[in-house]
Amino acid sequence: MIAKGNSPKPEIPRKYKAVIYDKPGSISTKIVELDVPEPGYGEVLINLTHSGVCHSDLGVMTNTWKTLPHPTQPGQVGGHEGVGHVVKLGPGTESSRLKIGDRVGIKWIASACANCLACLSGSDGLCFNQKISGYYTPGTFQQYVLGPAHYVTPIPDGLSSADAAPMLCAGVTVYAALKRSKAQPGDWVVISGAGGGLGHLACQLASRGMGFRVIGIDHGSKEELVRASGAEHFVDVTKFSGPKDNIASHVKSLTSDGLGAHAVLVCTAANAAYAQSVGFLRFNGTVVCVGIPEGELVPIASAAPGPIIAGQYTITGSAVGNRKDALETMEYAARGVIKAHYQIEKMENLTSVFERMNRGELQGRVVLDLS
Repeated sequence: MIAKGNSPKPEIPRKYKAVIYDKPGSISTKIVELDVPEPGYGEVLINLTHSGVCHSDLGVMTNTWKTLPHPTQPGQVGGHEGVGHVVKLGPGTESSRLKIGDRVGIKWIASACANCLACLSGSDGLCFNQKISGYYTPGTFQQYVLGPAHYVTPIPDGLSSADAAPMLCAGVTVYAALKRSKAQPGDWVVISGAGGGLGHLACQLASRGMGFRVIGIDHGSKEELVRASGAEHFVDVTKFSGPKDNIASHVKSLTSDGLGAHAVLVCTAANAAYAQSVGFLRFNGTVVCVGIPEGELVPIASAAPGPIIAGQYTITGSAVGNRKDALETMEYAARGVIKAHYQIEKMENLTSVFERMNRGELQGRVVLDLS
């Protein structure tokens, strides 16, 4: 069931609060007042109440993602996991079936054209004409935002807005990645970065939603969260730092037949995690690249052709999923199969949130209360 609209028209202010990146290239945010925009053709105006905070936002703000074509500009409103209520319908939205009061979400891909070859093949996360929320498009660290009526995600009844927010990027991203892993129920799946914002949701979806057997890898301080998220085994990556320590052999020994994992999801942005990943696989196994490292582009150290050929390994990338993936992820969340471990913070605390994120101190997710 999707939340239905209410008939009374809400009162819309002239000004609202937003958090901007005031000094891109550094960790710095500032609260400003902006004019409430008017929805154009095919758009709706959304009063946002919550927004998740993602590691991707940190990369965009600090200009450390070398995969992005342009540096972030001062005044950019970041964020891409926003949930709120539709408060105004623009012209040309009649066919969307959206109503005033409906709860909807804004994703990393804020807009996809639905007409290019990527969209027509079901890969709208790769849309050739996409607009990214929080990068040259106003994001969700603000109280009001415009969204395309055809691409916002309906939020199910019974799922709180705070619970829904992390699903719009972290949830749908790992769900799409698990589907691309080709793993089957009963297969072993390694989640690298298992205690992070993406990783702990991947553990839950893999074990509780898709029937996989999960080995979680992360810093020892995150063991409790990883095991609570459904991991059958936990590996403290800090205990395998010496030249004689063989983390690949240890991980393989944890699988029931000792052959290794059918799939590995790298949910961290660490190049070291990618370097380890191929070594965890059994024959015909798949590494799914999810986390995007910051800084200069570094090849996967263990991806030599010889071992890949001998093991018939697959190395694949997975972006953010499509609209169907988003709806299915929301359904998992509404049923209680997955639930983000998060803490609520106010808008004015966003800089300190990013500082803690940069130091690796966060467990799970942070959700901003935008009220």
